[in-house]
Amino acid sequence: MYQFGGISSRIHRDRLKAEGLGTKEQAVKFVNQDFEFLRQQCVESGRLFEDPCFPAEPHSLGFKELAPHSSKTRGVKWMRPTELVQDPQFILEGATRTDICQGALGDCWLLAAIASLTLNENVLHRVVPHGQSFKDNYAGIFHFQFWQFGEWVDVVIDDRLPVKDGELMFVHSAEGTEFWSALMEKAYAKINGSYEALSGGSTTEGFEDFTGGVSEMYELRNAPRDLYRIIAKALERGSLLGCSIDITSAFDMEAVTFKKLVKGHAYSVTGLNQVNYRGRMEKLIRIRNPWGQVEWTGAWSDNSSEWNSIEPSEREKMCCRREDGEFWMSFSDFLRQFSRLEICNLTADTLSKNTTSFWNTVKFDGTWRRGSTAGGCRNHPNTFWINPQFKITLLEEDDDPEDNDVACSFLVALMQKDRRRYRKQGQDMHTIGFAIYEVPEEFKGCQGLHLKKDFFLKHSSCARSETFINLREVSARLHLPPGEYLVVPSTFEPNKEADFVLRVFTEKMAESQELDDEVVANIEDEELSEGDIDSSFRRMFAQLSGEDMEISVHELRTILNRVISKHNDLKTDGFSLESCRGMISLMDKDGSARLGLVEFQILWNKIRKWLGVFREFDLDKSGSMSSYEMRLALGSAGFKLNNKLNQVLVARYAENDSIDFDNFVCCLVKLESMFRYFKELEKDGNGMAEMNISEWLYLTMCG
Repeated sequence: MYQFGGISSRIHRDRLKAEGLGTKEQAVKFVNQDFEFLRQQCVESGRLFEDPCFPAEPHSLGFKELAPHSSKTRGVKWMRPTELVQDPQFILEGATRTDICQGALGDCWLLAAIASLTLNENVLHRVVPHGQSFKDNYAGIFHFQFWQFGEWVDVVIDDRLPVKDGELMFVHSAEGTEFWSALMEKAYAKINGSYEALSGGSTTEGFEDFTGGVSEMYELRNAPRDLYRIIAKALERGSLLGCSIDITSAFDMEAVTFKKLVKGHAYSVTGLNQVNYRGRMEKLIRIRNPWGQVEWTGAWSDNSSEWNSIEPSEREKMCCRREDGEFWMSFSDFLRQFSRLEICNLTADTLSKNTTSFWNTVKFDGTWRRGSTAGGCRNHPNTFWINPQFKITLLEEDDDPEDNDVACSFLVALMQKDRRRYRKQGQDMHTIGFAIYEVPEEFKGCQGLHLKKDFFLKHSSCARSETFINLREVSARLHLPPGEYLVVPSTFEPNKEADFVLRVFTEKMAESQELDDEVVANIEDEELSEGDIDSSFRRMFAQLSGEDMEISVHELRTILNRVISKHNDLKTDGFSLESCRGMISLMDKDGSARLGLVEFQILWNKIRKWLGVFREFDLDKSGSMSSYEMRLALGSAGFKLNNKLNQVLVARYAENDSIDFDNFVCCLVKLESMFRYFKELEKDGNGMAEMNISEWLYLTMCG
């Protein structure tokens, strides 16, 4: 049964988010742990913090290779930095790339992202809050902040770190006495369930969790024609850019090419320029090797002859220094020498105040739930339409379009939530993607509309993600003319459950909304008097009701189950007493908890009507309906509901994605009852109802 408490807590959280919860200024406290409160408690009591939510125990390490009693965890001790070294430091002379050395965990993707943070002090201090040390108010407690699926989360940890043979097991500083990176890794492990959950990933995942930005990746052998323009705009907006050279074997890792580029190594892109070189404009790109040395030795490198052919003032302005890890190269050489470019586009709240150009961002939270919103991709036309739908209205074309096209540039990014946490249960990333449709004239400007199966059978997508893939996030940069577009995110297969975040970044202002049916009910009031009831029904009622001429809940159950058992085409396990009480509550006008002749006739008419609807939408004539057939059937019965309500009803009334006739009737009875209750309490037809505690309890307990 669907838990009411779960619904109420979700409504409460939605209200808090509307008030700013989850922003950088009001980060969500992970597992409700408040850093300042806990630290003060420890300082006052004179004890060091021990985290009950991520304890210094084997299961915090992992579940497979790092499982309790595995060879890799044998002999592990949890020790505080104050027990490991004489004078531990949190950050020593600023955070630098040498603070991040990999340990016995396959999370180099995370460490590369952490290393990139050290190049941007503003972004770094969003993740690593100021004022933490092993001296002032030290109580064995630290905290870090990460962006998690649309909101900033503050994560508290104790400083007990896993140690084996006297050395830190995982990330550590080359200095040996500096611990910010090891503690940050522990906080990230906590939010993902264990250290082992961090094994394997992409640098862009870390980029995003440290900035709240959205990443895109380009294979340079298939680079888009306007890549130079894309990079220029990204740098103008303060985006983080990284590039690398693929390795073909383990022997290639950090192998140096004959022109001094390092394979399998993360570089940063730090600038672009065009110079007048021998009568033509040469496009140049500036790259930085985080090692601080080992530089490109080809054309436009620090000591190359090309610099002699440009204006000295231009050369001076471009700051060509020697062996500082930063160098220029031609853009054409960049495309030939490097394999991949990654861009992390930052949101406006992350950028410095003097940044004048930034993406406009919109974010939607959504869910795929079996039977209600998990429809799978277009290969499944019967269910694809039940996926969540989002409308984007592109209002203005780009200022500087490529090839003079009238188009709007935008990024769509679909991210599935929390999948690392499910690894210990043997689950991992779903295969996800999205499709985009142009909204036809007849639907433009429509509110409260969730497009149905027929629309998708008749219309093809105008854009989509390049592929469906089992990554945490799938993104695509798109160019479409101004207009209204429908974005449909989905898993590849139907009935795969997950929460997701859909983000749209546009160059110019755009409007957006989730498309969802407006909640309405078309309930006909059936006016009957005893004189309208024919004699055969009167005789049947007299026979069924007995001497008191009223039908009790037990009599109603007997009648309905006797009738329904004669319909061999229906799957049902019969009506329960509880469901029959609901029917009597719906029809009972005098509060007798029994049905008179007229009340029973109206109920009987309703059930006959609902039986017709059930048979109409039992498309495969199996005797039961699938959950998406139920959604259509409810609409035919007069109830138009949104995605959240459909999820609740499927969870409450479906069994193994199947709804039998008695559950269908119970669902309709409950819906009609609740709509009628609301109508009675509604003030002035404004869609709002007020009630006191007594009315609320009467409604929920008796409804």
